[in-house]
Amino acid sequence: MAEELKISNGTKEERYMELLPQIKAVVEDEPDAVANMANVSAMLWETFGWWWTGFYRVVDGVLVLGPFQGPMACTRIRKGKGVCGTAWAENKTQVVPDVDQFPGHIACSSASRSEIVVPLHNAEGEVTGVLDIDSAELATFDETDRIWLEKIAELIVL
Repeated sequence: MAEELKISNGTKEERYMELLPQIKAVVEDEPDAVANMANVSAMLWETFGWWWTGFYRVVDGVLVLGPFQGPMACTRIRKGKGVCGTAWAENKTQVVPDVDQFPGHIACSSASRSEIVVPLHNAEGEVTGVLDIDSAELATFDETDRIWLEKIAELIVL
């Protein structure tokens, strides 16, 4: 049986510092990537309460929706399209303070106002998916989120 997530109500960085070792403990002995994505999306969502937290996987040349927490989402995203497709195409984390200002943003939900998308990699360094997080508030994500979410993404190998 899984242990309960234990995170204090400290600063954003303090919460990440507490969360990272808990995520490591959950994923380190579990070889199934889908199970790990499901638990990581739940742990991030529970810790930070963002609007939408989840994963897309590269399947047959397109990003396909994976495990997530939040409302219904877009099922497939092409490379280079929207924030997720751009993170995939550029192999670079995208921090978007206002999604309405992002050229070609795909509005899966009109409630989403800001977003961060972090590429996931296989052992060869190829992008195999993305961690996508949306907030209902503007300018939610910053350099602190980028740094810590990239560390978390390194733990998810697809």
